[in-house]
Amino acid sequence: MRNGLHRLSALERIGMIADVDSFKEMSSGVNFYNPLKFDGYEEKIKLAEQKTGLKEAVVTGYCSINAFPCVLIVMDSHFMMGSMGAAVGEMIYTAFETAAHKKLPVIAFTASGGARMQEGVVSLAQMAKTAGAVKKHSDKGLLYISVITDPTLGGVSASFASLADVIIAEPRATYGFTGRRIIEETINKELPEDFQSSEEALKHGAIDMIVERALLKATLGKILKLHKR
Repeated sequence: MRNGLHRLSALERIGMIADVDSFKEMSSGVNFYNPLKFDGYEEKIKLAEQKTGLKEAVVTGYCSINAFPCVLIVMDSHFMMGSMGAAVGEMIYTAFETAAHKKLPVIAFTASGGARMQEGVVSLAQMAKTAGAVKKHSDKGLLYISVITDPTLGGVSASFASLADVIIAEPRATYGFTGRRIIEETINKELPEDFQSSEEALKHGAIDMIVERALLKATLGKILKLHKR
């Protein structure tokens, strides 16, 4: 990975960010779904479950950060590269809906290669679904913070990851839509070294700040305090 940082699992990230013993996972209520009857998809899911101990590429739940309550969404790139299919989209949608109902802020840690190819257009529909959930939450006047981690690409970067009130990124995280290699092959030109980096995104105003991992919890706590209702 370009930033030299170890890619954290969802559970490692929660352990670093949430106050001790404060995280309570939401029940996903989502079962495996293979809309295109894609060959070998169920086996890939089972392997990912065994590798990560998770049911899907995202974990959602309630927690407090420096004693401020919020809803937490944490993607895990170790589960099929954090790809977003119907189950992931539903879990993210439900997290925003629940936060809107309970009048809580949302903090999302994104780590994804984008839409899940095994679900075709169904996975692409999750972009609109999650964006709609963000809008409903925003209409309640509630805070949404997106934290971009390495990598955040494709349909995730083009939907809920980029729609937050405050967008933070870890240093040198890859953040963009289409992958670097595909763009270079398409335009037949070598791209700059900092292309699709969080530093480039900050320079062009696509994110609000870059925060070192060790300072993330304190930074999130300060933002939550400033926006306390």
